[in-house]
Order: sequence, then C-alpha cells, then structure tokens
Amino acid sequence: MNIIEIVGFASSLLIGISLGLIGGGGSILTLPVLVYLLNVNPILSTAYSLFVVGTTSLVGSTSYMKQKLVNYQAALVFAIPSFITVFLTRKYLVPAIPDPIVELNGFEISKNVGVMLFFALIMLAASYSMIKSKKTDKPDNSQEVKFNYLMIALEGSIVGVLTGIVGAGGGFLIIPALVLFARLPMKSAVGTSLLIIAAKSLIGFLGDLSNLEVDWPFLLEFTGLSIVGIFVGSYLARFISGDRLKTTFGWFVLLMGAYIITKELLLK
Repeated sequence: MNIIEIVGFASSLLIGISLGLIGGGGSILTLPVLVYLLNVNPILSTAYSLFVVGTTSLVGSTSYMKQKLVNYQAALVFAIPSFITVFLTRKYLVPAIPDPIVELNGFEISKNVGVMLFFALIMLAASYSMIKSKKTDKPDNSQEVKFNYLMIALEGSIVGVLTGIVGAGGGFLIIPALVLFARLPMKSAVGTSLLIIAAKSLIGFLGDLSNLEVDWPFLLEFTGLSIVGIFVGSYLARFISGDRLKTTFGWFVLLMGAYIITKELLLK
C-alpha cells in the first residue's frame, strides 16, 4: 500500500467524522477520495459511496433513535418517493447513460468525466448552502409538528435522483427540507436525515448489485473506518460549534468542487 492509498483510507475517517458532526457531507468526500486517491472507477465509486454513506449513516442514526430525535413520520413521507427514484435511477438510468455523453468536433466528455462534473456541480450547490446557512429558528418541541406533505415528497424524489446519479446522500438538501417543511428542530432534522440517507443509499446500492462487480474486502474495510469516524464525530460534536464547522466545511467543499471541474476539463 503506497502513501496515497494510506491517505485515502485515512480520509474515510473524515467521512464518518463529517456525518457525526453535521449530519451530512460524507458523500461529498467519499467520491473524490475513491476516485482520486484510491483509483476506483467513477461509476463504481458512486455505488461504493452509496454503501459507505448508507451504512455509516445507519450506525450514526442509532444514537439519535435512543435520544428520540428521529421523526419517523417525516422520514417515511420523505423516504418513500426517494426510495423509488434512487432505485430506478441506479437500476435503469445510470446504465443507460451513453459513453461518451458529448462528442462534437473532436471535443468529448466521457461518461466517467460527465459523472464527476455533475458531482462537482452538486458540490458547488452544497457549499453555497453550507456557507450561506444561518441559524434556523428551532420549533418548540412541545408544538405539534405540521407537515407540508407535497413539498417533502417532491424534495424526496429530487434527492433520490441525485443520490442515484452521483451517490450523494443529499444531507445538505434533506436537513433544510425537514426544518422548513416538517418544522423539525435542528437536532431532530439531523437524526431523521441520517436515517433517510441510510435507507435510500442502501436501497440504491441494491439496485447496483446486478450491474457491477463489488470488491467486498476493500469496501468493508473502507466502510469500517468510516464507522469509526462517525463515533469520533458524534463525540466531538459536544465541543465544537456546528454552525462554525458547517461554514468551514462549506468552503472546503467549494474548493474541492472547483478542483474537480478544473482537473476534469483542463488538466487531462
């Protein structure tokens, strides 16, 4: 194992720490780590990302369940359309994407490059959300939770498609939706988000099993380190300001997205 691979596996700890600290961001790190540090094919990396983020989020959600900070009604309303769209996207849409995606007068964008560019755009959107985010007024826990069912379900469908294409958990979209449309307190939104991410990511991964050959020893080792990271992140969350961390992480994601676009379009 060379130094780059060691850094790649060490980075899996950061994926878990990110999920433990801010309830999202894991998939934003997973795909670049797998592609650029561990030399995994981008399409296969999106599948691996689903498994890593899904399993790690599932483990992380258990502590929120014990604290009764998971709203199962909101999770169900969001998750059902998300389950359907992520499974259909992984099973049928991703295999149907042509390769190359664009070919014009000698200019070509391959399927792998296209996936990375689309992912970079998602990263830029995520970074904007993280940098711009303000402290959200937390509804009082004694208030009756009111749901905007249509908006929650619509957001669930959109996040499912994004998850299916690039393997992103979508926490940066799920948490604001739960706060705005389900009126959940922030901690409940984070816990509910982790459960939704876990379920839809693992269902999306199931849609891949018939299309891809999975290196299970590699994937389980990477995932195991990420699980260790989420316990570390959950512990550190007691001492670190989530708002400050989210802003810092947002700038990091912005730089990473810009790097991917530059590398894929200009440095090849």
